[in-house]
Amino acid sequence: MRELLEVIEKRGRRDLKEASESLSKQEVRYLVDTYYMMQEDRIRAAAQIRAMSETGEPHSVLEWLLEQSQILEDQIKLALDVYTMFDPVGKWSRSIKGIGPVISAGLLAHIDITRAPTVGHIWRYAGLDPTVKWGKGQKRPWNARLKVLCYKIGESFVKVKNRGSFYGEVYAERKALEQQRNEALEFKDQAEQALQEKNYGKDTDAYKWYKKGMLPPARIHARARRYAVKLFLSHWHHIAYLNHYGEEPPLPYPIAIQGHAHYISPEEAK
Repeated sequence: MRELLEVIEKRGRRDLKEASESLSKQEVRYLVDTYYMMQEDRIRAAAQIRAMSETGEPHSVLEWLLEQSQILEDQIKLALDVYTMFDPVGKWSRSIKGIGPVISAGLLAHIDITRAPTVGHIWRYAGLDPTVKWGKGQKRPWNARLKVLCYKIGESFVKVKNRGSFYGEVYAERKALEQQRNEALEFKDQAEQALQEKNYGKDTDAYKWYKKGMLPPARIHARARRYAVKLFLSHWHHIAYLNHYGEEPPLPYPIAIQGHAHYISPEEAK
């Protein structure tokens, strides 16, 4: 019986791999969303099982459900693994430490390079352009799911910052710089604006930082994370543009027009 089950499983995996090669972008977006929802549910279930174990309550059914959830997660990940390996841009993304098949697939499914002549279009679409505001009653000016995906990318870089990750090191260096600027009160105007726009309780940590003319640690973290993610996306755009059009993309506006920084090529990010 066990041998028969193994044969059936191998056949299922083979069929899944074949089907994954021709997934549509809509299917990939659904699979990515489903993967993360299942992951969150599994984490909650695992915590519930631990709590029940401590009190001696029966939880065998929950354990079974947890195992089934893990199997489905693995199957989805396998499908996205195959999907990304058949795309040059997906393969490049997979070569970056901290970026796996799920994130790689999400980027391919959400970003249309023919609608992004510059990386600035991707930044805005991902909600990473601080100049873009979402006013009351207006349509959201960015893709919410892509914004969440970029948050996950940033947090992944944070986790691998001490493991030889180029973008993780970029995050760490940028955070150190942001902290220095914060201590020098270079963000005083932003701190004052934050106090004017939101009614922070005087006993909150955020209020205490803003009152000193400084940004809270969480905002410093977010600024450094966003910087690393935007650099990664500029490289993703470079690879995708070159793959689609067969020529180098235009430089990002801050570099080409404003001369803010030295351009770092995707090759330097290895």
